[in-house]
Amino acid sequence: MSYQSGCHGRVTLGELAPDVQQRIAQLPGEWLEFDPQSGAVVIAHVQPSTGPILPTVTVELVRILSEIPHEQQTAIEGGDLFVHTEEPATQLVRLRVERGGALNIQWAHPEYAGAEKRPFTDQYRIEVEPWEQRLDGRVTFECDDPVSVAESLQTLADTYEGLYPEGDFQAAADEASSRVTVEMSDVNLDGCLLIGRLQEVARGGTMEGSFDLGSFTDFVPEHLLRFVIEEGEIWVQHPLLWS
Repeated sequence: MSYQSGCHGRVTLGELAPDVQQRIAQLPGEWLEFDPQSGAVVIAHVQPSTGPILPTVTVELVRILSEIPHEQQTAIEGGDLFVHTEEPATQLVRLRVERGGALNIQWAHPEYAGAEKRPFTDQYRIEVEPWEQRLDGRVTFECDDPVSVAESLQTLADTYEGLYPEGDFQAAADEASSRVTVEMSDVNLDGCLLIGRLQEVARGGTMEGSFDLGSFTDFVPEHLLRFVIEEGEIWVQHPLLWS
């Protein structure tokens, strides 16, 4: 799902009378259409290029629901439509139709507190393309040659995707404690590449910290994630979007 597609999801309307289904199926719409076979409101096959997405989708959804007589509203099973608003205030909005037809609108507010942690593996799928990734955070670890390791990590960040790296990446060595500290602010760097290098050089069980992975292109809240590192174990969190 990306901002280019604008909207995804479906709302199941349940067992409606044939005449009601026919009226809904004939309603004009730019974004939404009724699929009689599944009995659901779905995204139209041909999506428009004009008009604000959120107001248009919301109006079309309300128009469809308004065609269902009061006595048949209990058949509505419900569902969610997720709408990405346009720039400059790009946001993710959830239009939730409850069982029975009540409609709620919520804006996503990404929050990591309370979000589930999952073990990170080489097979973990990250939706943001490596060359678009933006890293923010701090990681520390012990290693055998902190000066050389810090220099190699600094070079990795300074030469990634071109001669003029984006953001501030600082890898500092403390020879007395054999410790390296990495600080990142709006850094354009492949998060998985960095994790791989850290795993190669850090002493077992000494790596600690966290960093957030976002994007320099579209802000897509559901694609955000955080690497959490505790005693050398690496975990991934996706933020909770809805309070």
